[in-house]
Amino acid sequence: MAAMIFFSCQKKIKDDSSATITDIDGNIYKTITIGTQTWLSENLKTTHYKDKVLIPLITNDTDWSKLSSDAYCWYDNDLESNKNIYGALYTWFAVNTGKLCPYGWHVPSDDEWTILTNYLGGQNVAGHHLKEVGSVHWEYQNASVTNSSGFTALPGGRRIGYSFEGMNRIGYWWSSSICEDEYRSEYAWHRELSSIGGFILRDNSLKRIGYSVRCIKD
Repeated sequence: MAAMIFFSCQKKIKDDSSATITDIDGNIYKTITIGTQTWLSENLKTTHYKDKVLIPLITNDTDWSKLSSDAYCWYDNDLESNKNIYGALYTWFAVNTGKLCPYGWHVPSDDEWTILTNYLGGQNVAGHHLKEVGSVHWEYQNASVTNSSGFTALPGGRRIGYSFEGMNRIGYWWSSSICEDEYRSEYAWHRELSSIGGFILRDNSLKRIGYSVRCIKD
């Protein structure tokens, strides 16, 4: 029977560490239930869509900087060092296929990220409850970081144009939601966490940028 972890005096987090989900590549992920939502507690690593179609792997900087289609990569193009810890970095075009997460799961919408953020106390403090504790992966942490949600957010960095940046300092995760403003049609919403403070930032980025992905249960 899954244990119950109590967050503050009212919040309930269900420890689903004994429950796992397997993607099309055979990668196995732990899950965590936070409020009404069930999430993977690890970043996605798949190199195939759930219909077994291969996701394009783009390693060349010039090719990535011109992308307008689905793709993935490993930070610094280093699969061996980064796959198992941080997962892959995907363009939003890969997210938009609707086939990235395992069956029964999907990439969270902007609204679903907001539900998670609000449940954990709001954007100013939710990061304390989302980030992995310690300095093994985060370059800096203060005593307020608890990972009490079990989400275990890691600073996997990102790929922008010709470069990789942010590993060990910032984690970025796509949402499935685009910016509906006609002047930002090439942008989609994401969330990011920094090694400093407990703030979780909601922002928008060009769809070709490579970010981490967490899946949420349908």
